[in-house]
Amino acid sequence: MIHFLYYALMLLLGLFWYRHGQKVLRKGPRDENGNLNKGLLGPIGFLVATVITGFLGFSLLRALVQREISCLGKGCGNQVYTMAEHTGPYWSNLFYLAWMVLALGYALYVTVRIWMRD
Repeated sequence: MIHFLYYALMLLLGLFWYRHGQKVLRKGPRDENGNLNKGLLGPIGFLVATVITGFLGFSLLRALVQREISCLGKGCGNQVYTMAEHTGPYWSNLFYLAWMVLALGYALYVTVRIWMRD
């Protein structure tokens, strides 16, 4: 039951993240004061998010190919979950990595779309 709650909350958070990005995209290029609307990320935040997304994407692909993933928490102590021995924690951590890559990638997409407006 706890896993169902975890996955449902992650999907709900993803839905809210998507709706927020769509709301930002629907705004015009300028606000009511005539200033340009800003994206979700600034230039430095965009570079940092790009590096983090690339690292997490590489970790996700590595975990899929090697079928093992390092624990993604504070109290793990360098524990490695393999798909054969620890199936539940492996897929939980893999789902979390995939969610982070998609969320950061969507933030980058929204920011680029806003920057490329007229």
